[in-house]
Amino acid sequence: MSDSFDIRDILHEAGSRPRDLVGILHRIQDRFGHVPASVLPAVAKHVRMTSSEVYGVLSFYPRFHLRPPARHVVEVCLGTACHVRGGDAVAEELGRTLAIRPGETTTDGQIDLRTVNCLGCCAIGPVLHVDGRFEARVTAGRAREIVLGLRRVERKA
Repeated sequence: MSDSFDIRDILHEAGSRPRDLVGILHRIQDRFGHVPASVLPAVAKHVRMTSSEVYGVLSFYPRFHLRPPARHVVEVCLGTACHVRGGDAVAEELGRTLAIRPGETTTDGQIDLRTVNCLGCCAIGPVLHVDGRFEARVTAGRAREIVLGLRRVERKA
């Protein structure tokens, strides 16, 4: 099954109004792990918008990604509760440890580091979201151990 066939299936099953766009983008990202730029013209035509308007919506929401994710995705919550409890220090430590800034991928392409405004886990903050798993009450040191653990697993594989 080719990617273009999948896009046609997704568009066929979706509504074709501009208000259907976000749902379509979610389905595409669920299927591919990101929203390939190559599908934007077809999506735009389907919802009767321009490609630049679709790109504007896509780039507005930080949960959508234009490139494939790294093998591991580490998100640091910087919502108010996590920020007050040290979320910024966690993000800084991960940046130092991985030698990247939030929004970047390690040079080996294995880890994406992202910051998010809120993961909705305020009572257990600061929170990390690592490959879909939540890590509660994380300190900078614990965050460092977690990402170094990801690296150790990669070296063994």
